[in-house]
This record gives sequence, structure tokens and C-alpha cells, in this order.
Amino acid sequence: MARWQSVLELDNKQEVIKGDAAALCKAIGNGADLRIHADFRHNEHVDTSSDISELVNEISEFHETCLLDGRWVAGLMTTRQPVSLPEDFGPPSMSFFMYNQDGGQSIARPYLAQRCAETDIHTASIPKYHEHDVWDENTNAPCSNFVYDFDVIRYIVRDDWQEVLQHDVDGQVKSGSIDDLHTAFMEGCEVKVAIQGLFDDLSKEESKLDHEVFIQIGWGYYYSQQKIMVAATHPLARVSPSIPLVYRSKGWDFGWFIVRSDGCISKRICDPQTLKFKDSKDKKALRWFVR
Repeated sequence: MARWQSVLELDNKQEVIKGDAAALCKAIGNGADLRIHADFRHNEHVDTSSDISELVNEISEFHETCLLDGRWVAGLMTTRQPVSLPEDFGPPSMSFFMYNQDGGQSIARPYLAQRCAETDIHTASIPKYHEHDVWDENTNAPCSNFVYDFDVIRYIVRDDWQEVLQHDVDGQVKSGSIDDLHTAFMEGCEVKVAIQGLFDDLSKEESKLDHEVFIQIGWGYYYSQQKIMVAATHPLARVSPSIPLVYRSKGWDFGWFIVRSDGCISKRICDPQTLKFKDSKDKKALRWFVR
């Protein structure tokens, strides 16, 4: 249980009361897992017409993390269906909630049925909900950036991944070795990768913002004669890189990736508006972690 540690805590005005952002950035740069704890009252956040004022503790996992310019962290939920508390699901869609290190929040919601739907991602009647902007509101994939004044937001990390291999876009080793990765892989260790510049093609800026995207591997294959690791990632959302990281119209998508230790990656990207997939190839520098 001691492997999880709170490294940053914000109050209901998103001001730091414990820890600091530098510790969070350092942990995420090490490949650390991220969970975020937020407290709210049911009739302030879920249903303002309810007489239930019960305090609710929420802890969410963020399978995907992003370190921007070495100094800014954002975490994204990648497998969440919307939940209508306390017992039901929301509309059939994905809820790509995103939290920045300053307490800023966002959501992108691609509906899984191909239809135009009125968005339910923002609620003006909730006093503690402060909406910044809404995009593509009456389409298949609305998104929004906002702040909800949670009683507390705590960034909790598990920083016990070990980096065993780093290589450039051509697979040239910069540190570690493929043998170390293979040994850990054969022992059944979990594997995570940091992919450099994965969001670059979504950027409208000529100057690309340095960033790494961290995601776990679900399925791996080691070619023993070629000494190449081939691995498929968990699903992830992609966002046009910026500080803070925010959703914008046509500035995000989601998909699955096959990464290789020679720098080659295959991308299967879903257009959130049409739910149509497109496959492509790329080359990226990667860091490989095991646990």
C-alpha cells in the first residue's frame, strides 16, 4: 500500500496546499502510474435537485499520462464509460476525461452510436462548475474544457517502474539494452512505453512542443533472431500539444498503436466525428519501462 504516494494536493480554488508540481513531473517522467483523488458532495456535483448532501470520495485511474516540455503533466482516462451516479451508466460513449496539474479539467465524448446528439458534458446549473469553452456541441464528438471546484484534488503516483531501454527513431540504443527488456518481458513483467512526439501531427504550430506520452503495453512479441520487441499498447487519446493540454475542435482523436524497438510504429486512429478508422505508419523515439 505504501507504493502509492500523494505528491501534489490542491484545494477548492486549485491552489497548492501540499507537495509541488515538480515532484509530479519527475514521477511521471520516470514512468509512474497516476491516480487522482477528488472529493465532492452528491447534491453539488451529481444532482443539484437532490437532498442528499453526502460526501463522495472519488479516485480515478489515468492509464495515459503526458509530460509536456519536461514541466507540465496531464493525465487522461482512456477506457471509461460515463456513469450516472449512484448506480447507472450514462449515454453509450467514451468519457476521455483529462486533468492538468493545475486542476484544470476537460472531457471529450465520442458517442459510440453514429448519431448527432445533444451534448451532456456541461451543466450551467451547477454552481461549482466553471466552463471555459465547448466545442462541436451538437455533433457525435463534443468536447469541453472547465474547472469543477472539488473540495480537494490529490495527485497520487506509484513510482516503481524501471527504465531498461531508450532508443531513437531508428532504433539506435541510447541507454539500456534490448536484452534487459527481453529478460524482464520473459519473466512476466509489465511493460510501459514513453513515446516521444506522438501528438505532433495534431499540432497547428510550426514549432512542435516537446512531449512524451506514457502508456502500458497489453500484448508483446519478441522476435528472437532479429532481437526486436513488437508490442501493442492500451488504447489512448491524442490531443494537440499545448500547455495546459486542452480539447479543441478537430484537435483530438483516439486509437491503438503497435510500437517496435526499431522505432517503427503502426497507428490505428479513429476519427471521433465519424468513428471511421485510418491506419498509418510512423517512426518515434521510445523509452521502455518494466515492473
